[in-house]
Amino acid sequence: MKLFQQMLVACASMSLLTPIVAQASDINIEEMNDYVRSSKSSKKFNSKTFTNEVSGEIANLNGRVDGLEVQQKGLEAGSFSDTTTLDGSAVFAATAIDGATKVNSSATENLQTMYTYTMNLNTSFTGDDNLYVRLRTGNGKVSGGSFYEKTAFYHTDTYSGGVDDLKVDKIWYTTPIGSSEKWTATIGPKIENYYMYAAPVSIYRPGFHKAFKLGSLSGAFGASTATGGGIKYVGDNGFAFSTNLVSKGAKSSSGLLTNEDEHKWDTMLAYTQDQYHVSLSLSQQHEDWSSFSYYATDAAVAVEEDSNATAYAARAYWRPEDSGSAMPEISVGYDIINLEGQTGNSVKEASSYFVGLGWPDMFQDSDYIGIGFGQPLKVDETANGAAADDAGLSPFLWEVSYSFKPNDSITVIPAVFGGTDIQSSTDQDIFGAAVTTKFKF
Repeated sequence: MKLFQQMLVACASMSLLTPIVAQASDINIEEMNDYVRSSKSSKKFNSKTFTNEVSGEIANLNGRVDGLEVQQKGLEAGSFSDTTTLDGSAVFAATAIDGATKVNSSATENLQTMYTYTMNLNTSFTGDDNLYVRLRTGNGKVSGGSFYEKTAFYHTDTYSGGVDDLKVDKIWYTTPIGSSEKWTATIGPKIENYYMYAAPVSIYRPGFHKAFKLGSLSGAFGASTATGGGIKYVGDNGFAFSTNLVSKGAKSSSGLLTNEDEHKWDTMLAYTQDQYHVSLSLSQQHEDWSSFSYYATDAAVAVEEDSNATAYAARAYWRPEDSGSAMPEISVGYDIINLEGQTGNSVKEASSYFVGLGWPDMFQDSDYIGIGFGQPLKVDETANGAAADDAGLSPFLWEVSYSFKPNDSITVIPAVFGGTDIQSSTDQDIFGAAVTTKFKF
């Protein structure tokens, strides 16, 4: 019997015996002697009866303890196993954007707020593998809202799965291949390509724009959650390789890798050292895949039905040996995409670039100054050679942010951001300010 159960039995036994002892203490010894001396017949104290009564109470007590053991085992069965961990985060954000109505007529320039709540479950079955499940909810996905407009103002923590709907947002399983720790395989019904990449491709930390993740979510790295799988190799010498597929048709009647399947196949070759990284990626996109809309003009993302695309991405970063100096970290990205099956003056080729500068630990430990800017994906060539709809635009997006931690679990990120000629018109110029607070537990 466990120590906890033994303590229960001991305490319960004391609770039963206490009233009996109390009754015994009330017996008048002198009166008992009178009973003994008396010649009258009287009912004597029967020790056998007393023992039987106490034994019955103890039996009842044992039954109750057995019931507690059953309930305890039920509670243990309903709790996490020793190999499952839970962590999470909550994000609060507020922003106001001047010029928002020029980008989207249903938008507002008033102050708006949003939240995102996330729970991460990680379970290992062998000690080397991992089953990952992400539960998420939030209210940022509002049409015309200040957190859900690609490319102009899509917040880096906006939840796109619904409004106030708690769902399984991501789920996949990763395991080593064979006995080698260098090769791993990943498969899951809800995953994005970039979770299976060979290496992190950027060290810039976006303060507001999701478009600036991974050196820009542009022609090659724009992703969408669907069924996927891939393999990855990470060597001791800094070289890494990955290839992975995400398919939207796998869960439907379209099927996996059919002509009707909208899918994306990414392959990366990377080299990473402590202070720098370089990588080249190939992205093959089938059946009008258009997830690069996070960082593109409207003309560049106008992909026609049944069109296919091939995109290339170059990424690099460098950081000084010591943080806290005037010399910033530098992350850069360049994408180019070529489309087949387009007609008229629709996009045939488009390109983009991004530059991110970061200063970590400038005023205190764990703070960060970030400046990000770049040109969203813009049409370089059309299918018929005529001028593209964004020919007269000079699209540009930027942000400046400062991140600091009041304590180990809270991060506050004030930011200002803006852009010019962002999506489809020369008068689409915006300027916004935001404050994001992140709680981690």
